[in-house]
Amino acid sequence: MKRQLRRLTTQRPYQLVVGSAAVVVLATGAAALAAGVDDAPTDQQRSTAVAETAPRLDDVATRAQARVAAPARTSPSATPTASPSASPTPSLRVTRAKTRATANPDLTRTVAAPKPPSSKVLRYEYQAQTTYYYCGPAAVRNALSAAGIERSQDDLAAQLGTTEMGTNSAEDTTRVLNAVVKGDPYRTRMFAGTPSDAQAERLRADVVATVTDKRAVVANVVGDVTDLDGGWHSFPGGHYVAVVGYQDNGRIVRIADSADPSLPAYWVSVTTLANWIATRGYSA
Repeated sequence: MKRQLRRLTTQRPYQLVVGSAAVVVLATGAAALAAGVDDAPTDQQRSTAVAETAPRLDDVATRAQARVAAPARTSPSATPTASPSASPTPSLRVTRAKTRATANPDLTRTVAAPKPPSSKVLRYEYQAQTTYYYCGPAAVRNALSAAGIERSQDDLAAQLGTTEMGTNSAEDTTRVLNAVVKGDPYRTRMFAGTPSDAQAERLRADVVATVTDKRAVVANVVGDVTDLDGGWHSFPGGHYVAVVGYQDNGRIVRIADSADPSLPAYWVSVTTLANWIATRGYSA
């Protein structure tokens, strides 16, 4: 009995310890199992979660892209867009104006006058004066021939009031020229004395404009001049000549002179001509 009691006493503590340990292990395992069931996702659950999460991310990106690509919605309170009947934009108005101007050039016709040529000489029929005092009628006759108009010196002398004393002034040559040429294009320029630079420039411009218009200038001159070839021309009592051309934009002019048929034409500078006209005038 003593031996059995000693054996039991000796073995029980170990059984208790082993039992307690078993209980602890079982409890721990149960807790782990419980935790595994409730908290730890299985591999299938993890893949399912990932699969569900991916479409949501794609969906977010797709919606963001759609918001960027789609035009912003206009709130009801925003200003409404222009109706088809509203006024066109400025660019449309400009385009339509250009179209109308192209369709009808008369609406916007502001064509500048062509620039005169730098040199021009008229075609004319030269005729020397038939009497010593017919320089006026001869100059007007030569000028009219450049416009294709034929008149005799006698007829023109009657219109000019020419006598043995000659023709009175450039006012008379202007009057008769306008009576024959359509449109009354001629005007009289008078020099009271030695012409100024401005008057010489005006003479140059008048010669260019008149010759470009296929008409000749008639000038009443007095005194002596030397032409560009060295020829000397002297008319102390006065004389009439026709200006039938120019060079160098009018700085040099062509004189048709009825006084000497052996020298029917020559060149002088426009400044020389201006001084030759001093105290007289011209028709242009």
